Amino acid sequence: MHAENFDLQRYFERIAYTGAARPDLDCVTEIMRRQLCAVPFENLDVQAGKRISLALEDIVDKIVARRRGGYCYEVNGLFAMALSALGVPFRFVGCRPMTYPARRPRTHMAILARIDGEEWLCDVGFGSYGIRAPMRLNETGEVRQDCDTFQLFKPNQHEFQLRARVDGDWANQYCFDLSQHEWIDFLPANWLNSTHPDTLFVKSLIVMRQTPEGRVILFGDRLKTAVGDETTVRTVPPDQLASVLREVFDLSLED
Repeated sequence: MHAENFDLQRYFERIAYTGAARPDLDCVTEIMRRQLCAVPFENLDVQAGKRISLALEDIVDKIVARRRGGYCYEVNGLFAMALSALGVPFRFVGCRPMTYPARRPRTHMAILARIDGEEWLCDVGFGSYGIRAPMRLNETGEVRQDCDTFQLFKPNQHEFQLRARVDGDWANQYCFDLSQHEWIDFLPANWLNSTHPDTLFVKSLIVMRQTPEGRVILFGDRLKTAVGDETTVRTVPPDQLASVLREVFDLSLED
């Protein structure tokens, strides 16, 4: 997976990674963490009524050159380009979000990377309770990642469910099987998520960035900051939105 304008060193600069470029677990783990902290999950373009391009060159231009964020196809697409440049084999899987009251189609994208002979779930584009580092696919026990706890649960022989500890209970995030998806398979889901009036991305402004201590989330006009077990919430008036995007997320409404 390659874009003509993708340069690994420029990507490293965008995510503030200064380590060596190696196709091993340490490198993949660190660039995943760095991207989560540097590149916000955001739907500013959807809220502005703009078309979300999945052309690889457009994703590189948006996130690396213009220092924007994006939602799952964009940020995971950029991460996949980095894996390709590192020489890490991977495949895409289609995931069914499970955070809604009704059953949803498989509109989320995640990545299975093969490192040191094992498959690892990688995902930089799920939002609030997304994983913060690769998870070994055959590890079904609890996995602690910074302030969060996750588990890959197998409800049957063919399916995996990602679960997160939320307020002391397990909460399903999404499920997937091992069927390989091609990049083009996500074009209909991208169109649905960015244009259908009933989708969360069309209904509400969402901006989220992971931090080493937790996460910061802007949902509509509510800004939630989580540091460890402490959470603060405040309302963002319309006249303060631009400054919050700039100061908290390093984003601009003008991009």
